[in-house]
Amino acid sequence: MKIHLILTAAAAALALAGCGKGDAPADPVAGGEGAMSAAIGGDASAMQATSTIAANLAVSPNHKSLTAALTQAGLAQSLSGAGPFTVFAPTDAAFTQVPPVTRDGWMRPAQKAVLAGVLNYHIVPGKLTAADLSAKIAAGGGKAVLKTASGQDLAATKNGNAILLTSSSGNKATVTAADLTQSNGVVHVVDAVLVPTM
Repeated sequence: MKIHLILTAAAAALALAGCGKGDAPADPVAGGEGAMSAAIGGDASAMQATSTIAANLAVSPNHKSLTAALTQAGLAQSLSGAGPFTVFAPTDAAFTQVPPVTRDGWMRPAQKAVLAGVLNYHIVPGKLTAADLSAKIAAGGGKAVLKTASGQDLAATKNGNAILLTSSSGNKATVTAADLTQSNGVVHVVDAVLVPTM
């Protein structure tokens, strides 16, 4: 079993390493244990499809910043609920792209509502798989508009085979690992923090 996990993680790492910064991203890793493994840094046993979104993010070594932010904003309990939810989960590397003064400001108790607004912008009520998102994009003539839990719109388009999200403030994030099934929805890992209109 350990050899299988190591080989799966190595294959995922090689596939992701082949994506140049200027190239259109390759197909995101889709579904199952291999996707979990790639999304959380190689330990698929840490994330389980039978656990909630909040529980799985809490054990992911690539989502420590997101987990801390969800706890600070009081949203971890919501993502432990029945759902279903679709969560676009920024990695720790995505959070480092946010200027430190902004990132630190979000984590202050006085900014709890602002932080909750940013995080709710990454949550769409209902379960939308990559296939669902692609179908909505096709039906919309190349663009789907998703209504987030914050009440603001989030645009989804395709960049090659990858799903590209554009926030209401204009910044973009690419889905790098799709269809991580959870007991109360689905997680799609993204490479940037989406910033709504403030």
